[in-house]
Amino acid sequence: MGFLSDRSRYALNPIEVEDVVAEELAKKGRGILSLNRGDPAKYFPTPKYIIEAYVEALREGKTSYSKAQGINELSDAIAKRYRLMHGLHLKREDIVSTTGVSEGLLVLNSALVNPGDSAVLFKPYYPPYMAELRINGGNVVMESYNENDSWNVHIENLRHSLSILKKTDKLKHVKYMLVTNPNNPTGTVLRRKVLEEIVDIANQYGLFLISDEIYDEIIYNGARFTSLSELAKGVPHAVINGLSKDYDCTGFRIGYVIIPEDDRRSLALKNKIVQYEQVRISLNTPSEWAAVEAINNTAEHRKAVHHLVKEIESRVNFAVSLLEENPYMETVRPNGAYYIFPKIDLKSLRFKSDFQFVDTLLKKEGVQIVWGSGFGEPSHVRIVALAPKDILEHAINKINSFCRKNARSV
Repeated sequence: MGFLSDRSRYALNPIEVEDVVAEELAKKGRGILSLNRGDPAKYFPTPKYIIEAYVEALREGKTSYSKAQGINELSDAIAKRYRLMHGLHLKREDIVSTTGVSEGLLVLNSALVNPGDSAVLFKPYYPPYMAELRINGGNVVMESYNENDSWNVHIENLRHSLSILKKTDKLKHVKYMLVTNPNNPTGTVLRRKVLEEIVDIANQYGLFLISDEIYDEIIYNGARFTSLSELAKGVPHAVINGLSKDYDCTGFRIGYVIIPEDDRRSLALKNKIVQYEQVRISLNTPSEWAAVEAINNTAEHRKAVHHLVKEIESRVNFAVSLLEENPYMETVRPNGAYYIFPKIDLKSLRFKSDFQFVDTLLKKEGVQIVWGSGFGEPSHVRIVALAPKDILEHAINKINSFCRKNARSV
């Protein structure tokens, strides 16, 4: 028996795996164009009113432990946001604040999944979904977003898979179904009709629904966002969200889980995730107070997020236009978040896999992106289009040139 636990082998995030390689290259004087991490605060300064609220919390001595599930003022602010945006009426006990969405996912999996249980995920998926499920001994029922339908859900395939699970008595081991909207890594905003069908399916098969909506205000190119909370009334579900992306404060680590229903399963889950948060004791208290001001000061937020989304839309569309010049890549134009997920024509290139493509690109050209297999979708790569246009242009020109130099016909 080894020193480390068997489950520790699942503690891996492909988004950061090549950071060590990039750091070593940088130490040798290589310039690295990093398009691998979705960190808006690196390129767009966190709004001053949020910074000032954090500093004010420090000055007022708000540095002690807070309630494990978050201060009441933060729960009230989140409830107000959902009432104004989605017409949802939440109680304080419906909301549990977490250390980012990542911890929200972790406590949900810890509270729900026994070894041998399963969850329905859709590929391509955000890698921690798989890691946190596997760490808890869970298995995956893998469904797909449809690249030929702008990465929306394969509804008929989903119905077929669940019907088979029900016939074989395996459905009772499926603890939840998780969708991402807007999507990481594809940048897709799911259509309202698709979400309605997902809710109907969950209701039909008695599945607990989870929706990751961390990018819910970063919507552009004419898309419209619908929160699962608007459609799933009466159906047990959770929404995970936070301030990292919309409010441009990734390092503050404020997320939350909303469980609006009061059925037996929902009540048990609410109570249990609070107990999990009591084990970790407290959030970052000054961050909580800054988050209260971030949400409640709607005038300042509207200005900040309007500028953020306008710039992201411009940068994403600019990057896509450059990638469309590359005959070895095929790109579905995103309409949310800030990710581009091109398909690589590996048959026409001198690479055996998307990982080899990404690894060689970093070592030869100094451009860091992420391989699609890490998101469950081989022959793709994820590009983060947050950097200024001059950096994006330089990086994508390098990618396009790299493809031409490594074409099999050359």
